[in-house]
Amino acid sequence: MRLHRNLVFAVIDGLHEIFNEGDYADKVVQKLLKRDKRWGSRDRSFIAETVYEIVRWKRLYAEIAEVKEPFSREKLWRLFAVWATLRGIILPDWKQIAPTPTRRIKGKFDELSKIRKFRESIPDWMDDLGEKELKKQWDKEISALNQQAPVVLRANTLKSTRDKVRGLLEDENIDTEFVKGYPDALQLTERANVFSTEAFKNGLFEVQDGSSQLVAEFLDVQPGQRVVDTCAGAGGKTLHLAALMQNKGQIIAMDIYGNKLKELKRRARRAGAHNIEPRVIESTKDIKKLYGKADRVLIDAPCSGLGVLRRNPDAKWKLQPEFLDTIRKTQAEILESYAKMVKPGGKLVYATCSILPSENQNQVKDFLTSEIGKNFTFTKDKKILSHESGFDGFYMAKLERKL
Repeated sequence: MRLHRNLVFAVIDGLHEIFNEGDYADKVVQKLLKRDKRWGSRDRSFIAETVYEIVRWKRLYAEIAEVKEPFSREKLWRLFAVWATLRGIILPDWKQIAPTPTRRIKGKFDELSKIRKFRESIPDWMDDLGEKELKKQWDKEISALNQQAPVVLRANTLKSTRDKVRGLLEDENIDTEFVKGYPDALQLTERANVFSTEAFKNGLFEVQDGSSQLVAEFLDVQPGQRVVDTCAGAGGKTLHLAALMQNKGQIIAMDIYGNKLKELKRRARRAGAHNIEPRVIESTKDIKKLYGKADRVLIDAPCSGLGVLRRNPDAKWKLQPEFLDTIRKTQAEILESYAKMVKPGGKLVYATCSILPSENQNQVKDFLTSEIGKNFTFTKDKKILSHESGFDGFYMAKLERKL
């Protein structure tokens, strides 16, 4: 592979913004890709993939390169040199690249690969916590969470079918395959820009991970019901609920962030989902108004996001152990408060994109012994680990309110 100076400079600039200025990797990459209109799809994918790779393996590469944060530009070039060397790329004779001890890099890589926290490039606290909560499964799980996530689509059944979407994408030279056990899913056989396709612009599909596609189905919604999606965000699961309800009934999509609900409105228009009513949560009054009124309630709770590290590798470095203590309290409060919206005989699903029992099974267990929780019976739950499913790590539990 021949390295192009302007592309590598873009990578270094991006890493500087992520590591030294605390910007989010996805936003930085989006901005970088607009820098030069002459870049083709291969150039753009080099930038995106290289930035994400170096972010993902930051701890390992920094250890090999013998550099510590904050990373000066000189140190970022050393990280890049490690990345390139480990990929067998011959480094050009540029003044930014110091002579690179290829053999020492490879030797150090082999040595560090014997120690999990370096091999999987994670902070000590995360390694300790993963082992404590997941025991023997942690080894396989963290390894799976360091793989690049596949691109999975969900055919929008309000407008099309999975077969039709597959055919239309094929016409645009994008190959997909069906995924067993996921009725509306199509997985790309190789990465491509699906957002520029006519099928996407016409709202025939959404990009949505396989695990995430199981949540709306788990809620067991029926056309004509009143459903509340309490932490709707930009609405991936809300749109799936609308499709499962065939646009009949009412979905109240709630969130504390108005800008996310604006994005949901835009997506709902494109998807032809007409039964969604976005509502910003401005105070507890907005929740109380709905007490005892919903047939179904989805709580897609805020969480550590450890199940989605494959698509957000910078979360490994931004996440702090103190945040976990705070988020667990928030989860318990949300469950306690939002559960009151379920009417007798109605159902509730509590879901997270975390793999930690302390955010999942333990939260549900504690809730069921609380004052409001005693009105509910546990129906079933589903734990999804990345190394078993090939998709994101997820958890969902279904509870039913007693009559």
